[in-house]
Amino acid sequence: FDQAITVLKKFERKEPSLMACAATNLSFLYFLEAEHGSAEKYADIAVKADRYNARALVNKGNCMFMNDDFERAKEIYLEAIGVSADCLEAIYNLGLVNMHIGRMQEALLAFDKLHSITTVNCEVMWQLGDIHEKLGNDARAHEWFSLIISSPKGRPTDPGVLARLANLFNKAGDETQAFHYHLESYRYWPVDMNVITWLGIYYVKQEMYEAAIPFFARAAQIEPSEVKWKLMVASCFRRMGSYPQALKMYEDIHRSHPNDIECVRYLITICKEMKQPYDHYAAHLRKLERIQEAHGMGSEGGGGGGGGGGRPLGT
Repeated sequence: FDQAITVLKKFERKEPSLMACAATNLSFLYFLEAEHGSAEKYADIAVKADRYNARALVNKGNCMFMNDDFERAKEIYLEAIGVSADCLEAIYNLGLVNMHIGRMQEALLAFDKLHSITTVNCEVMWQLGDIHEKLGNDARAHEWFSLIISSPKGRPTDPGVLARLANLFNKAGDETQAFHYHLESYRYWPVDMNVITWLGIYYVKQEMYEAAIPFFARAAQIEPSEVKWKLMVASCFRRMGSYPQALKMYEDIHRSHPNDIECVRYLITICKEMKQPYDHYAAHLRKLERIQEAHGMGSEGGGGGGGGGGRPLGT
């Protein structure tokens, strides 16, 4: 990038057409490097040199997008489309910015237009599926995500698409297909916590505890500080009747997380089931409950969440 920027800067003081081209490319390179201030500076130079440069307008719009000035970005993308009706980046980014400001129908129009131009573009089909699901059109969303994995130039092994199809089947009440697509997603990307959790819980609901253990163990590897995954592994051993293994796990968890109330409660339960002394755990539980009551605090542990978003395409 540094070498490319050095070369392009040599054209800054050349004739206007060369300067506009160089500034457009410099803006794009700086945008890729996440130097949005420099990207905007060169986008402004390029637009000033040639107002009818669709690529320069897209770069300018992208800078507005990254500055969260979505309405202004939308105006500039529309201007770029006015200059070049088939500017794919401008149409795609117009769809993205409409999604960000909650104008889903307008976003749908943009991506529909783009699909009519590109025919088989997985990114476009993903956005169409995503919008339809957000609008509650699950059947249409299913069609678009299915196209991504079934088209000749599609992505049959894309774990994100497989997971979206799994969720749609789950919403429709088709647990068999939901299980199939979750398992396929896991096969290609075995670190998606939503997929791992779903599969583990599915096996528990089927009372297939031995099959559930590898998924909860995997979750514990990914989130080692999250106690609940180890507790779920121990719970599976207990439900299988493997009490010594379950007790050992609960004891290990208790040693590393002595103030986890749930773990202490499970220890008391399993000790009762195995007819072993549990008075020391019961005393510790009473102490923890008093502390919890006094401070209004929950047991150890935490939660997580995820989000997503779209980044505009540069030119």
